[in-house]
Amino acid sequence: MAVTAPEHHPGPPPSLQTTAPPRPLSALDRLRVVMPGDRLASWLLIGGLGVVAFVLRLVRLSYPDDLVFDEAYYPPEAGEMLQFGYEYNRGYTFIVHPPLGKWCIALGEYLFGYNSLGWRLPSALAGTIAVILLARIVRRMTRSTFLGLVAGALLTFDGLSFVLSRTGLLDIFLQPFILGGFACLLIDRDRYRARLAEFVSTMDSPLGTVGPAAGPRGWRLSAGVLLGLACSVKWSGAYFLAGFAILSLLWDRAARKSAGVSRPTRGTALRDLPGAAWALGVVPVLAYLVTWIGWFLGETSQGRHWAEANPQTSWPFIPDALRSLWHMHGEMLTFHSGLSSSHPWESKPWSWLVDGRPILMWNPQGLVDDTGGQIVRYILMVGTPALWFAFTPAMLWMVWRTVAHRDWRAAAVLVGISAGWLSWFINLERTMFIFYMAPVAPFFVMAVALTLGDVLGRARDSEIRRQLGLAAISLFVALVVLNFVYFYPILSGLPLSHEDWLARMWFSSWF
Repeated sequence: MAVTAPEHHPGPPPSLQTTAPPRPLSALDRLRVVMPGDRLASWLLIGGLGVVAFVLRLVRLSYPDDLVFDEAYYPPEAGEMLQFGYEYNRGYTFIVHPPLGKWCIALGEYLFGYNSLGWRLPSALAGTIAVILLARIVRRMTRSTFLGLVAGALLTFDGLSFVLSRTGLLDIFLQPFILGGFACLLIDRDRYRARLAEFVSTMDSPLGTVGPAAGPRGWRLSAGVLLGLACSVKWSGAYFLAGFAILSLLWDRAARKSAGVSRPTRGTALRDLPGAAWALGVVPVLAYLVTWIGWFLGETSQGRHWAEANPQTSWPFIPDALRSLWHMHGEMLTFHSGLSSSHPWESKPWSWLVDGRPILMWNPQGLVDDTGGQIVRYILMVGTPALWFAFTPAMLWMVWRTVAHRDWRAAAVLVGISAGWLSWFINLERTMFIFYMAPVAPFFVMAVALTLGDVLGRARDSEIRRQLGLAAISLFVALVVLNFVYFYPILSGLPLSHEDWLARMWFSSWF
C-alpha cells in the first residue's frame, strides 16, 4: 500500500527514453484528493481494532477498588459536580483544572455509581476512541488503511495510554478531543483542496491574485469546538489549538498556491483568515465557557462571587460573573506556573521519551502467598519501551522529511509534538509527570507510523523491496505487542513473585 506516492505506469523501454524532463503536475494534479477505495472494509477493520482496545481496557477495570494516585482528587470532585453542579468549595482544596474532564468522570459515576468502575469506565471509552481516531487520521494522511491499522495497534498496546485508560485521571480525555480536532482539520484540508480543484476545472482562466472564497467550512468549525473542549479538560490543550490554527492556515496557503493563485499569502489573509479567526479563535472560547455553566449557576462554587466582593475592580460592560471567572483563572495560572513542590515520581520532559521516570500508581505492602513468599502487586504508568524507544528516531526522521522533502504530513506531526512535548520546556522549574505525555503520545505514534511507511516503500518499488518492508513492520509491531504482554502484570496489578517483578524493573529509576 502506497504511503507517499501513487503507483506509476512504467515508462518506455530504455532505448526509447529521452532526457526530457517529466511533465510538471497540473493544478488539478496537485489539488486532487484520492482516498483508498476500501472505505467499508477500513471501518470494519478499524472498528474491530477498537473492540480489541476496549476489551483490553475493560478486563478487571474496577481493580483495585480503591482510589489510586490522583484519583484522590478527580472522582470525588466529579461526585460533587453530580450533587451540586460544580466542585464544592470545601475551603481546603483549590480547584485548579477546568470542569470538562471531571464531567466525563461524573457521567460514569452517574451510570454505575460512585465506585471504581464508575469513575474509570469513561477513561476506557476515551482511550478506545483515541485508538479509532488515530487509525482514521493516519489512514487519511497516508491514504493507506494498513498504516492506519498499524498506528491504531501501536497506541492500543502503549503502556502509558493503557494505564491512563484504566484510571480516573483527566489527561486521557485530552486524547480524543485533540485527535478529534486534528481529524476535523485534516478533513477540512481535503475538502478545501477539492473545492479549489472544482474552481480550477470549471474556469478557463487562472484564479487571479487572491483566488475565490471557499465558502462555509463546517469541519473547521467542528475542530474549533473540539479543541475548545480539550482546553476545558486541561489548559495544555491551548498549545494544540494555537499550533493547529496556524497549521490550518498554512495548509490554506499551500492549497491556493497549488491552485495557481499568484498571491497565495494575500489570498489566505483576505479569504481564509476571517473565517479561521471565528472557527479557531472565537468558537473555542465559547465552547470552553459553555462547560462552566455549572460554575456560573453555583452559589458556593470557588470564586464565583469574587467580583461582588471587590466592586472597585469593576470594568464597564463586563458582567460580574465573567470578572469573577477571569480572576479565578488568574489564580489558577499562578498556581500552575509556581507549582514546584517536590514529588517522588516527578520527572522532566527530556526523560519522558525513554521512560526515564514512570509513575507508581499502586503498590499494596505486606502481601504473601500460601508458602509465605512475598507477592508484589504493582501498577506502574510506563510507556511500552519497544514503542517509546522509537519515538526519538521517528521524530528526527520527521524533521528530515520536513526539511528535505517538504512533507506536509511530517510537518503536521511535528506541530503536534511541539504543542504537546516541547511546550513543557518553557517552565522547567515546574513539577511535572510523565502522564503529561498523554495527549502527545498519539503524535509520536504517528511519527513512528509514517516512518514505517517509508520502511514499507512506495507502490512503484520492487516486489521484494515491499515484502522486506512489510516483514520489518510486522516484526516491529509484534515486538511492541510482546513487550506489552511482558509488562502487562505491572501495568494492571497482577500478582508477581518478587523475582518476576524485579525482572520487569528494567531501570533503577522505575523503583
